[in-house]
Amino acid sequence: MNGVELKKMVQELNLYNKTPEVDISKKMINTPEINRPALQLTGYLEHFENERVQIIGYVEYTYLLHLSREEKIVAFERFVSSKIPCVVFTTMTEPDEDMLSLAMKYDVPVLVTHNTTSVFMAEIIRWLNVQLAPCISIHGVLVDVYGEGVLITGESGIGKSEAALELIKRGHRLVSDDVVELRRVSDVTLVGSAPDITRHFIELRGIGIIDVKTLFGVESVKDTQSIDLVIKLEEWNKDKEYDRLGMEEEYTEFLGNKIVCHSLPIRPGRNLAVIVESAAVNHRQKKMGYNAAQELYRRVQENMTKKRGMENEDE
Repeated sequence: MNGVELKKMVQELNLYNKTPEVDISKKMINTPEINRPALQLTGYLEHFENERVQIIGYVEYTYLLHLSREEKIVAFERFVSSKIPCVVFTTMTEPDEDMLSLAMKYDVPVLVTHNTTSVFMAEIIRWLNVQLAPCISIHGVLVDVYGEGVLITGESGIGKSEAALELIKRGHRLVSDDVVELRRVSDVTLVGSAPDITRHFIELRGIGIIDVKTLFGVESVKDTQSIDLVIKLEEWNKDKEYDRLGMEEEYTEFLGNKIVCHSLPIRPGRNLAVIVESAAVNHRQKKMGYNAAQELYRRVQENMTKKRGMENEDE
């Protein structure tokens, strides 16, 4: 699991740095877990998870204020000298000069947020889970089609980028072209994004690199998207049998998570964008409880039952 820069956390979570003298450019957060140091402030340091982001809420803050100045200094110094990555004061509880001096002495950044403790804890845990999730890079194109994250894969030159461009022109949004970074944020959720260097760009053979955000506007791009469906483009093989009913789902696996996967044979004249749109809508419909293939099967069964009943009446 790679770490996330503390500087990035400060920027994206809108934290105020009360110790600008402490260099945070090289400090890293390596775990998505957080800690509220209630017991640690009282002196109990057994099982102290000192590698976590430390959060001081209103309860911890008022406990420190109720101590004498000497007791407060001892308690806070014992805490910040434990090699913690940073400490965040929530609900705009302001650290005093003694606390700031001790933090600077032990090179510990002190941060402040406007949010309440519960709101900030939920936000930072969610953010750190995404940033520190297991990550792989794969070759493909990720687009948001009617709210469904569709990952288009296939051999180089088969038409993934062209299909994405047509989808963008039809009002859908590009997340990433060529390389997609996948993060496993939970047992059921994969989130895809683009590498910083290629974000919002598409490569079209014969034309070159185009900037989708500049050409089609900010509504045509998206930074991240959960992956709901994989469409694998492949050359048409007349000897291969392709699924024509869709009674049973096929899956592919990334980082241990299974995603519904459709193999789409490519032949001249097939409109890939329309097919991808239809696949996305059909997948969404299945999640809402309606399966067209099962409905067709039900109708066929009813029709066969009705015919048998008529034959029995004739006999």
